[in-house]
Amino acid sequence: MKFIANTTSLVEHLQKISGILVSKPTLPIIENFLFNIDKKTLTITSTDLETSMSTEMSVESDGKISVAVPSRLMLETLKSLPNQPVTFTIDDKTFQVQIKSEFGSYKLAGLAGSDFPKIPEVESESSFSIASDTLQNCIAKTLFATSNDELRMNLTGVFVELEKNGITFVATDANRLVKIKRSDVKPGVVHNFILPKKALNLLKTSLSGASVPVQVDYNRSNAFFSFGDTKLVCRFIDEKYPNYNAVIPQDNPNVLIMSRDDLYNTVKRISIFSNKSTHQIRLKLSGSEINISAEDNDLNNEANERIACEYNGEDLEIGFNSKLLLELLGSLDIDVIKMELSSPKSAGLILPNEMEKGEDMLMLIMPMMINN
Repeated sequence: MKFIANTTSLVEHLQKISGILVSKPTLPIIENFLFNIDKKTLTITSTDLETSMSTEMSVESDGKISVAVPSRLMLETLKSLPNQPVTFTIDDKTFQVQIKSEFGSYKLAGLAGSDFPKIPEVESESSFSIASDTLQNCIAKTLFATSNDELRMNLTGVFVELEKNGITFVATDANRLVKIKRSDVKPGVVHNFILPKKALNLLKTSLSGASVPVQVDYNRSNAFFSFGDTKLVCRFIDEKYPNYNAVIPQDNPNVLIMSRDDLYNTVKRISIFSNKSTHQIRLKLSGSEINISAEDNDLNNEANERIACEYNGEDLEIGFNSKLLLELLGSLDIDVIKMELSSPKSAGLILPNEMEKGEDMLMLIMPMMINN
C-alpha cells in the first residue's frame, strides 16, 4: 500500500501532536504515531493513555491501512529532508514502512495499527462551542497558577465551571489563585470538571493563529476538543476541587491603582535583593506612594524604591513572595491594575482596573509574615 505526502506539511502535523509523547512509556507501542490512511485522508494519532491527540491531512493514496510508526525516527527523518513530496510504501503483512525521497530510501519497522490503544470516541453528555482565542487566553492566564504537588492532584489542573450563561476557569496552588469568568460563552448547562495541565498546554500551543470555533464535548470521564483538522481527548482529574470562593476576601477597603508596568519592573528589580529562599518583598502603602523593599540579612543586601500611585485607604505594610507576584503581574496584558487589600494577614486581590468586555478576572495572592 502506498501514499504520497509533502514533507513540510507532514512535519507540521507530526509536531502538532508530538508533545504527547513520553520518553519512558508504560506501553512500548505508544512511542509510535498511529497512521490511519483511508482513501485520500491521513489521520495521525499519538497518546500517553491519559491524553490523545489526532490531526488530519490530505495525501495521494491508493488504499486503506492502519500502521504504528516509530515517532522520533519518523520525525527526525522528515525534518532532515527539504520540502518535497515523499512516497511511503507500507507492507500489509510485516508493516515495514519505506520512505522514498529525491535523495534515497529509508526503512522503518512499523507495527500493526490494531495493536495501538483505542482512543475514546465522542459519546458526549453535553457540548458547547468556544472561540479558540478566548479558550487560549483563559488557559494562558490560569495554567501557570496550578500546583506541581502530585500529593494534591486536584490542584495540578484547571477547574472549569459551566453555567447556563457563562464559563469560569480557576487555578490555584494554595499560595495564589486566578479566576476568570467569561459571559460571552454560554454552555447552557451546570457542570464542572478539572482539566489536566498537559492537555491544556497542548491546547494552548495548538490554538495559536487564527480564531476558529472549538467544539467541546464531554462525558463523565473525558473532554473532547475539536478545532480545524485537530482533535484532543483528555481524561479528567478525578478529584474534588476545593471551595475556592471561601478564600476570596470580600471586604477590602484599601485600594491601590497604578501602572502594571511600573509595579512589575520595580518588583523585578527589588526582588534581586530578596532572600533567595523566601523571595520576600515588602509593600508599604502611605498617602499617594508605595514603598517596595527587600533585604537578605544573610548576605547583608537590601534595596528599596518609591513609586507614585493612587491609593485610598489606611497606611499598610504587607509582605509578598516576589516570585509569585511577578508571575501574576506578568500574565496580565493590561496597562492599569487595581490591588484590593484589607490587612497584612489577609490575601491581596489583583484586578484589571477596567474589565475586558465579556471577561471578569480576579487574582489572589497570599501574604507573607513580615519579620521586623
